[in-house]
Amino acid sequence: MFLTVSKKRLLSGLLVGAFGILIVSLGNWWFSISLSLIVHLALLEFFRMAEFTGIRPATKTTLVACQILLFFTQLSSCGYVSIEISDAILPLSGAAICGWLLLQPITGSIADIAASIFGLFYLGFLPSHWIKLRNLLETDLTNNFNLIPSNWSSSITFGMLITFSSCLMIVGFDIGSYFVGKKFGNHSLSPISPSKTIEGVFGGLLFSILIGALFGHLLRWEFGILIGIFIGVLVALFSLVGDLTESMMKRNAGLKDSGDFLPGHGGILDRIDSYLFTPAIVFYIVILLSPLVIFFEGVSIILPLILIFLFMIKFLILVLLISEQF
Repeated sequence: MFLTVSKKRLLSGLLVGAFGILIVSLGNWWFSISLSLIVHLALLEFFRMAEFTGIRPATKTTLVACQILLFFTQLSSCGYVSIEISDAILPLSGAAICGWLLLQPITGSIADIAASIFGLFYLGFLPSHWIKLRNLLETDLTNNFNLIPSNWSSSITFGMLITFSSCLMIVGFDIGSYFVGKKFGNHSLSPISPSKTIEGVFGGLLFSILIGALFGHLLRWEFGILIGIFIGVLVALFSLVGDLTESMMKRNAGLKDSGDFLPGHGGILDRIDSYLFTPAIVFYIVILLSPLVIFFEGVSIILPLILIFLFMIKFLILVLLISEQF
């Protein structure tokens, strides 16, 4: 039985990985449509968990609102509509969700409103940053700083590169957490996710940092390795937050998995939980990256080292707080 489950898990994992590589490589509408499908399935699982706790969310309205939000994010990223129009979708959708709940025969509760609005944020607004990240061009960044070496293929865009790198850092964190935790894990991180250990989390952090450092080195930025390490720490931090957030919701709903869509892995939401908070963080860090790189030119290496050290301390404090809370 274990071997059968492991083979199913390995096969589905490889298929998911191949699908991810394909859609990130294709980009544009292929990427956004695929993301929209994933979000739709994950949102159904999220509302299923909410219903297990007695909540009656605005499921259909929120599903439509999330698709509209992703659609207009793609339009604004391609320059077809202004960013202001895209930004207006979130508050308008929130108002529409509240309006729908007001019109129901049984007026919605605070929990119904909160779950619906959180669903819009969690599986609409946050994933929309993957579209922003994938469509990011060097010309979108401050001072039009040259972030890709001139001898690289013209088909490689900055958005493609940063999206691939972010995904690899998340995968590295998951793999590192799993294997280091299995080998050396003795201290449980939290009863929210019993299989996670403190040792495993720091193993995942190391993997994410190494991938981030490699990414920074390949781009040949000023202090590129240090900037890559900085991004790796952030990705690890918010991957952990995403993972534990979904585990907390499953625990509250009394479910082991969010669904059974992926053999050996559970539901869609079980596989993308680490990918939900990270794109927004990476996107806004990258937007600030070009002036940061320019600022670091000619500046003592001590400053970026201090920045990385502070975020490492933040990561350590978060892990300790989570473990000591229980």
